[in-house]
Amino acid sequence: MAINFFQEETSFQLSKKLLRKKWLKLIAEKEEFKILDLNYIFCSDEYLYNINVEYLDHHTYTDIITFDNSDNELKIEGDIFISIDRVKENSEKLQVSIDDELSRVISHGLFHLMGYKDKKKEEARLMRNKEESAINLFKNI
Repeated sequence: MAINFFQEETSFQLSKKLLRKKWLKLIAEKEEFKILDLNYIFCSDEYLYNINVEYLDHHTYTDIITFDNSDNELKIEGDIFISIDRVKENSEKLQVSIDDELSRVISHGLFHLMGYKDKKKEEARLMRNKEESAINLFKNI
């Protein structure tokens, strides 16, 4: 099992890396998944915008883009790109701590790799419930 954290075009450094790895593993286990290779890349708005344009042909800013590289539906292999600029802005807009917003986005990407969607109203509601549960799990580790 490999969970890695990288930075691109940002000076952001994730704190509590070992605790985050344990947390992500617990989230996956609760959903009966196994993490094989999971990469989080924390980056700038511009970096993520360019990925959005190049790979998804979306000309918008976003907080997260998830790429599923898995061949097995119960094994997780993927790359999750997170805009730190967007996380900071969203934490202010939503009036939550940066740490909680970061936990939400980190878990959001993992839930996408487990097959959860968020385009329809019911899917989004379930995703938010999963995120809240994951944030609470992290706070209680």
